Amino acid sequence: MDMSRRTVIAGAAAAGITAATLGDAHAHGTGGRAPVRSLFGTLADGTKVHSWSLANGGTRMKVLSYGGIVQSLEVPDRRGRYANVSLGFRSLDDYVASSPYFGALIGRYGNRIGKGRFTLDGRTYQVDVNDGENSLHGGAKGFDKRVWDVEPFTKGTDVGLHLYYTSLDGEMGYPGTLRVKVTYTVTKYGDWRIDYAATTDRATVVNLTSHVYWNLAGEGSGTIENHELKIDGSRYTPVDSGLIPTGELARVAGTPFDFRRSKAVGEDLREPHQQLLYGQGIDHNWVLDKGISPRPEWVATLKDPSSGRTLRIATTEPGLQFYSGNFLDGTLVGTGGRVYRQGDGLCLETQHFPDSPNRPSFPSTVLRPGQTYRSTTVHSFTR
Repeated sequence: MDMSRRTVIAGAAAAGITAATLGDAHAHGTGGRAPVRSLFGTLADGTKVHSWSLANGGTRMKVLSYGGIVQSLEVPDRRGRYANVSLGFRSLDDYVASSPYFGALIGRYGNRIGKGRFTLDGRTYQVDVNDGENSLHGGAKGFDKRVWDVEPFTKGTDVGLHLYYTSLDGEMGYPGTLRVKVTYTVTKYGDWRIDYAATTDRATVVNLTSHVYWNLAGEGSGTIENHELKIDGSRYTPVDSGLIPTGELARVAGTPFDFRRSKAVGEDLREPHQQLLYGQGIDHNWVLDKGISPRPEWVATLKDPSSGRTLRIATTEPGLQFYSGNFLDGTLVGTGGRVYRQGDGLCLETQHFPDSPNRPSFPSTVLRPGQTYRSTTVHSFTR
């Protein structure tokens, strides 16, 4: 990875992967219909939250205006049988009361900032602390707990949603008014693409991501430890006991973090490795070999052998946070009416590195006036 590319700005051409690059699995795309809106619930202050249903190319999604949450994402298995492969809740009340970021848009800063502090242009900022002494996913009321403005669209054979949110100067302690646009597109091939864009009126830090918990056998079906995972990353960022990176870019070779060749998620999950003890499993950032790229490049493949469902991920981002669902504790009941226990879902969050504002050697997450933050991630489903 070229660590000299310390910019959060991805090229404007990062609009997604063309159909020609997707291979035989996408040979027979189908057109979709316009997104359909329905009332999902009402917040305590009277704000209405809507659900948007999208269907295209064999993929069916439901997205909430609250948190930009993917409430469900259904794809067929090798026999054509559909299942919801993302963890979530049936009701708005559950998302408000106890969600561990199920399916949500994350910002302003995905992942952790040590002690919730960073210095930018000689000024130290204190942002909201909500994870021990650290800040996690933008604070106690990050983008996952905001109601987004949603605009549906159809464009050629694609269908999707534009989601808009303006984060005011000082919100959760972050400087600058940040204007965010996130586009969810479901293509005729059934791919789900996310395009992020943001501008600011003051220098700030930004790291946006999506926090879907995947279980390709179907949510509520049990452990993901038999899923097979491959990550194109030869290094990762070790953490301290508070899960804040130490600054080292350690090699994965010879450790439980080596997913350069596909292996079962649970194969090394119980090894007596200090990093696994810190995270109670895997909750670490991979340094992707490709670095920052102007267009999305394939970086990870997740497969469920039992159903045949496979998820491939491409991104412009330099990092991938793999979280093995360590803190699911059996107290949450999902959309299918089943309890979620430890390891019943996993996250693959494309992003810049945790605590980058405090690590000058990491790719920068600074955004300044006149610049546009851009990032693209593509999720491709096959069977």
